[in-house]
Amino acid sequence: MGYLPAAMRNYLARLGWSHGDDEIFSTAQAIEWFDLNAIGRSPSRFDFAKLENLNGVYIRNTPDAELVKQVEAVAPEIEAAKDFSGSIGKAGWSKLKKSMPGLKERAKTLVELLVSARYLFVKRPIDIDEKAAKHLEGDALKHLTALHARFSALEEWEPAVLEAATRAYAEEAGAKLGGVAQPLRAALTGRTTSPPIFDVLHVLGRKESLARIADRADIGKVPGKAKGTG
Repeated sequence: MGYLPAAMRNYLARLGWSHGDDEIFSTAQAIEWFDLNAIGRSPSRFDFAKLENLNGVYIRNTPDAELVKQVEAVAPEIEAAKDFSGSIGKAGWSKLKKSMPGLKERAKTLVELLVSARYLFVKRPIDIDEKAAKHLEGDALKHLTALHARFSALEEWEPAVLEAATRAYAEEAGAKLGGVAQPLRAALTGRTTSPPIFDVLHVLGRKESLARIADRADIGKVPGKAKGTG
């Protein structure tokens, strides 16, 4: 189900027992503080929403390398990731670690975390979901074509450099940054939400990023439509 062991222990210890107003505590603290006198008299209710919120706190506070190990351990059991989890490989887990600061801010379970990282591992041309496909309409292809040219000319492939190039283009085109960044996110991830888009570009790397943009732009287009584009 994607819960960290420490978070589950914290939640179960707090179920029917309390230590003042403390909601989050380590296993060592629970052992030190536990007292039968603090057990509640009322029946306890298992609240999955509360458990997920607590687990999210633990995920955000767990070192990235440790989170990768936890995700790798449960990956074979995550049904929603069956189509890609078995072929991630060493390079893929390294990409996950690099992306972890942005990914773990949104995730409440390890399942959510891995599923949200799907864009790192899927093969081109990536599938585009219905919401993301809407961001590839109108001026989107024009923006992607222009960004592909600008990104191709960059000597450095760093988030700050990529952001500066995107902002410069948006200003010159008279477009809002969001109107340029959302088509870029759709082309790179196939979804409408992701870690910061310039971090996504950086982790995917120059070659893969440019190829995914080209798949959706008016250049080097892959014949036919990818799944989810119509």
